[in-house]
Amino acid sequence: MRILLADDHDMVRETISAYLQSEGGATVTSAVDLPGALGEIADNGPYDLVLLDYNMPGMNGLAGLGTALEANGGKGVAILSGSAPARTAKEALDAGAIGFIPKTMGAQSLLNAVRFMSAGEIYVPVELMRKEAEAPSHPLADKLSPREIEVLDGLCRGLSNKEIARELELQEVTIKLHVRTLCRKLDAKNRTQAALTAKEAGLF
Repeated sequence: MRILLADDHDMVRETISAYLQSEGGATVTSAVDLPGALGEIADNGPYDLVLLDYNMPGMNGLAGLGTALEANGGKGVAILSGSAPARTAKEALDAGAIGFIPKTMGAQSLLNAVRFMSAGEIYVPVELMRKEAEAPSHPLADKLSPREIEVLDGLCRGLSNKEIARELELQEVTIKLHVRTLCRKLDAKNRTQAALTAKEAGLF
């Protein structure tokens, strides 16, 4: 298996790479952002499987997925995520991803999933799809745009405007505007209250 793993967290990237190589016999190439991943695909691709961190620089949500799919010449591209909600998994599959891998997954399960996807099969953890099936359409989520939901996810994780801006590759002033709109839509006095409202409502 020739795997390209792109993740901006050193420990995650190095741990997964080492395990896939030692236990799975895979040849793993690493990148720290989407431009780096695209450069590796251009130079050495296509890969049997490309694993992209949902929140790394360059991804811009799922926009980077389409770019990587095109670059990898029809071979599988999957999304890795530490925090994205179940609906993001569905959106990723709808956009052409061959799989969605939570970073909380056990090492052996991850290896099995990678083998599965490298063989061209779609993989999503059953419990994640069960959550998506059980989750009714949320009235709060229906009020918000996909970008506002991404910003709200950042607020719920305690990120600053600057950190959210870096993660989503937007200007900090744009994030401030989104936060202001979120507070208005959620009838919240400030960002903290907006995050609490979202959490209490079960959005995240």
